[in-house]
Amino acid sequence: MINVAFVCLGNICRSPMAELIFKQLVNERGLSLSFNISSCGTSDCEEGNPIYYPAQKTLSAHNIAGSHTARQITYKDIKNNDYILVMDSSNLLDILRLTCGEYGEKIFKLCSFTSRPRDVADPWYTRDFEKAFADIYDGCKCFLDYILKEKSEALGYDKRH
Repeated sequence: MINVAFVCLGNICRSPMAELIFKQLVNERGLSLSFNISSCGTSDCEEGNPIYYPAQKTLSAHNIAGSHTARQITYKDIKNNDYILVMDSSNLLDILRLTCGEYGEKIFKLCSFTSRPRDVADPWYTRDFEKAFADIYDGCKCFLDYILKEKSEALGYDKRH
């Protein structure tokens, strides 16, 4: 089982979009039994809230279904996940502060797996949910390609069950 957590600031826009996009990509490959996928925020400011409506609307426009309730990341989340995929440099610094620099080998910016590494702009401020979707989709697709190449032995669970 590969444990993946997507992280943004409030856990109502980018990270739940990434969680649901990645779940769909994994399901399309028939690998859902090999992954545990979640998302959370570095802040507790939105804890308990659903996905922000414009983010949910953008996902629906791309035929991606699902729901989510925002929650703040914990040290235990970082310790227990194989990959912590943050949306931007600010999220990365927040996670590194929380861990005092530990677990750096499993913390990445989502779009660092793409051919054009970048931050995923926060649509809360830009209002451009389509651009955020495109960046997140690109990051999720490239991250899954990376996993398929680097961790193929860990993905046999779906074939055995």
